[in-house]
Amino acid sequence: MPGRAWVHDAVRCIEADFQRSSDTHLIPVALPGFPGIDLYLKDESSHPTGSLKHRLARSLFLYALCNGWLRAGGTVVEASSGSTAISEAYFARLLGLPFVAVMPRTTSREKIAAIEFQGGECALVDDPKDVYARAAEIARARRGHYMDQFTYAERATDWRANNNIAESVFTQMRLERHPVPRWLVSSAGTGGTVATLGRYVRYCRHDTRVLCADAERSVFLDYYRDRDPGIVRAQGSRIEGIGRPRVEASFLPDVVDAMVRVPDRWSLGAMHALSRRLGRRVGGSTGTNLVAALWAAGAMRASGTAGSIVAILCDAGDRYRQTYFDDAWLRANGLACDAERDATLRWMDTGEAPDAMAEGFAFAGAGIGSVQAG
Repeated sequence: MPGRAWVHDAVRCIEADFQRSSDTHLIPVALPGFPGIDLYLKDESSHPTGSLKHRLARSLFLYALCNGWLRAGGTVVEASSGSTAISEAYFARLLGLPFVAVMPRTTSREKIAAIEFQGGECALVDDPKDVYARAAEIARARRGHYMDQFTYAERATDWRANNNIAESVFTQMRLERHPVPRWLVSSAGTGGTVATLGRYVRYCRHDTRVLCADAERSVFLDYYRDRDPGIVRAQGSRIEGIGRPRVEASFLPDVVDAMVRVPDRWSLGAMHALSRRLGRRVGGSTGTNLVAALWAAGAMRASGTAGSIVAILCDAGDRYRQTYFDDAWLRANGLACDAERDATLRWMDTGEAPDAMAEGFAFAGAGIGSVQAG
């Protein structure tokens, strides 16, 4: 059975790659304005391909291999905003498979270069909503396989254990003064990470709650609140890696306890604030997560609750040198965020929250009144 032999060796290659890798770091972040509340960032930028999506890509490849969907020499195709595609290009190269990423034309040049460095091709579309159909079309034309992360992300991840991100967080927190977090905070791209976090805390019977941070141009919060699967936004997210113009199958609203929609300028302002505090650049989606974590910290402070919060540091900011870290680009795209950067630094230091309604934040879910009260 030559086909089965190739699958066996492909699985071995992916598992060997994992065996050579160490776990990602858990970084404490000082919040002087929130005494008794400890914030940590799960730093997923230290993966071999530089982002949280490395975990997803590994799971998707193993899932596809064990389902019999991949074959020796067959082309792998993915629809992506870039981060997952970088990681999938890495695993495709590991297995000697051609790889094509279908992405919006606005994807950062650094991400495109990273995919091409791994031997992948990039097919760019003008409308972000077209990535799905174009990816399926290319897969059919090349007799390959459309990986379809937006459908399979939550199915491919082993949420009970097996070194998933949630298990890693709780293992690393064991010796902290508040070892069981009050909140886990993650933004949603496919929804797979949020699903893993929500399922894991239920399976392990933790009291930890899951807060999902959504981008400004995204439907996830609307779907969470209204449960209308037909919601569509005309424009794609400006925060690369998170937010979708349509509801994705991998987003599971019932494992999320609360949501906050973060305006893009606040995501990027928080990104710059955190980059300054850490002494290194982080990506825009990490800024989104930081803002959500600060709302959660405010809710805890308002209720007199001590404890810990763990948020995801999704990727490094070096991928966005020519966009989010370029002042001219920010101004040209209506995303100048100096005021939000400075306000985020004050928020961290004093606990002084922005006016949620005036700034365009939106909230939904259990206990959301207490989240706003921060």
